[in-house]
Amino acid sequence: MKGKSVLITGANSGIGKETAKTLSREGATIHMVCRSRKRAEDAKKDIIKYSKNDDVHIHLCDLASIGSIKEYGLKLREEIDSLDVLINNAGAMFGSRQLTLDGLEMTFALNHMGYFLNTHYLLDLIRKGSMKRIISVASVGHRSVSKIDFNDLQSSKRYSQIPVYGRSKLYNIYFTQILADKIKDEGIMVNCLHPGVVSTNFGNTANWYMKVALPLGRRFMINATKGATTSVYLASSPKVNGITGKYFDKGKIAEPSKLARKREHAQRIWDITMDICGINEFGVID
Repeated sequence: MKGKSVLITGANSGIGKETAKTLSREGATIHMVCRSRKRAEDAKKDIIKYSKNDDVHIHLCDLASIGSIKEYGLKLREEIDSLDVLINNAGAMFGSRQLTLDGLEMTFALNHMGYFLNTHYLLDLIRKGSMKRIISVASVGHRSVSKIDFNDLQSSKRYSQIPVYGRSKLYNIYFTQILADKIKDEGIMVNCLHPGVVSTNFGNTANWYMKVALPLGRRFMINATKGATTSVYLASSPKVNGITGKYFDKGKIAEPSKLARKREHAQRIWDITMDICGINEFGVID
């Protein structure tokens, strides 16, 4: 990865930070996208200390805000010429229904829209890179979803954190499939992954039940370093060359749920998201 540039959202903690540490140690230039300046600076110090590579850069963005993603995305396009690897990693589970300033349900906005819009603004940079890889961290949690209520994508009728989170991770897989199809002739590899059941601070925004259950289950979980393994593999391994539109688990191509393979649902979610974002053509900045 020496000389390659990698952008990772949510790189200040958990598997995002561990991914950054490993790829930085391999010689990559790391672009961290984080919401908190202090947490980002603290993580940057740890990454540099671990990797002995000080080519680590911080970009601030609230990935649950359409305006914030646009502002940071346009600024980044002016600051750098290209990206080799984009890793959409930032995500969370929320114990109660919250709305963003855009009026969107927070899980949908951060976990799904954050990936979608971040990639939209940075796609031209990936096109100019040499590795041309887009990676999205999904989850086995998508398998808990049995149906989608297209009339209530913002979960206003009924909110339950686990199903809402599962749907957002299902949308990550849909996003991967549709984007891979759209740019398959450009040599860009678009894949997603389940990182494993990882012991991180992920549940800090969940409700009281999850805050109690998660610590009890941590002994059965893998650590963040192991959780980052598949992200690192998809970002750096030559074995991934030519593979696109796939869902990975434990470093291997896996078959997602039956619902995740419904291409008409994937296209419908894509079209709805395009409308919400006000995008005419994906990856083209008006």
